[in-house]
Amino acid sequence: MSEKLKVFIQRWIISTLAVLVATYVVPGIKFDRWQDLLVATLVLGLLNSFLRPLLLLLSLPLLIFTLGLFTVVINALLLLLVSALLGRDHFHVDGFWSACLGALVISIVSLLLNSLTRTGDARVSVRRGKPPVNRDDDKGGPVIDV
Repeated sequence: MSEKLKVFIQRWIISTLAVLVATYVVPGIKFDRWQDLLVATLVLGLLNSFLRPLLLLLSLPLLIFTLGLFTVVINALLLLLVSALLGRDHFHVDGFWSACLGALVISIVSLLLNSLTRTGDARVSVRRGKPPVNRDDDKGGPVIDV
């Protein structure tokens, strides 16, 4: 199996687990069968890959003004779009506030799982071992990194 396929499957499993946690935590998010959950996370992954960057670019002033918190709204809208594409019988999000809470739960769980498995672009990292040796190459002079 190729490395890219392994990473894809691992990310898909992580996002599926994150959405599964959201369905148990958030009362307004439901799915009927496991296949529906897998399809929903696949569609959500595709939307996150192709549509989310465009939405982030278009909402850049709002992102700057809200210090990045508007990404929760974008993620909620994408979750609502997945619900609309798949229909009420397969994967359903009740409303905007359920989608916001679900997006927040999915983001937190994905971040934690990505940091534990060291996949994706997880922003939390844990370093183990000795700290790097501090060499005194500059002989006490100023350091300018360019």
